[in-house]
Amino acid sequence: MKNVAVIGAGTMGNGIAHTFAQFGYNVSLIDISQASLDKGLATITKNLDRMVAKEAISEADKQNTLNNITTFTSMEEGVKGVDLVVEAATENVDLKLKIFRDLDSITADNVILATNTSSISITKIAAETKRPDKVIGMHFMNPVPIMKLVEIIRGYSTSDEVTNLIMETSKKLNKVPVEVNDYPGFVANRILMPMINEAIITLHEGVAGVEEIDTVMKLGMAHPMGPLQLADFIGLDVCLAILEVLYEGFGNPKYAPCPLLVNMVTAGKRGVKTGEGFYSWTHGTKDLIVADNFKK
Repeated sequence: MKNVAVIGAGTMGNGIAHTFAQFGYNVSLIDISQASLDKGLATITKNLDRMVAKEAISEADKQNTLNNITTFTSMEEGVKGVDLVVEAATENVDLKLKIFRDLDSITADNVILATNTSSISITKIAAETKRPDKVIGMHFMNPVPIMKLVEIIRGYSTSDEVTNLIMETSKKLNKVPVEVNDYPGFVANRILMPMINEAIITLHEGVAGVEEIDTVMKLGMAHPMGPLQLADFIGLDVCLAILEVLYEGFGNPKYAPCPLLVNMVTAGKRGVKTGEGFYSWTHGTKDLIVADNFKK
């Protein structure tokens, strides 16, 4: 397995492409927008420059990584000759199902189809294809080049052979793969999202402010960042989408998204990606300023 296609050049997609390319894979980075591809490549270049500055890689390593990536706006062109496709499009179930229907029709029968979904059922996605045994979840963590964990989610029909191959492939990327079964939210988000949601409820009910909530969790629970700051990094729209999947999947009111989260997403305040969430990010990620809506 040496040829990999990555669908989507956003935060997760360009990180996944970067990681495969850095470890010698030939990567086709695919997006419908050339502007998104250009932005994704610029992000990869910037992240590689940081690694060179920290002497984690050499300048030659950086160039080899970039040379391993080819961009495409045509999915059909981009997946020619690949062994593995990793879908990293927006966390939207209808979009993902369409992508997998299309991939099933334009890739060879032996190609493994993986999804980076953080919550959507692998079994449901696989059912859109004629190869459910070759459909699997590869849930990378953000930022992909740095974070070690990959949740490997096997659907109801995913074969042992495909699971073992993807586990070994993840290890070749210097990641730590953990195999989990296909239930809403898998492991990471089934545990993480209720915590983030409860932090938003705590803010919504006026128990404490943004900085106070995050400080309690950082200093009291040894978390590297507070849940509200983390939600901004993940994207409030992504948090909402995952909570909706959990709520629908389990039918338990404990997963119901906080009204404050719903309103913020509706108002376009989605965290780092829009410049404002619980914090203002207009000055960059190093200068945390509590957003005006939450200042005391």
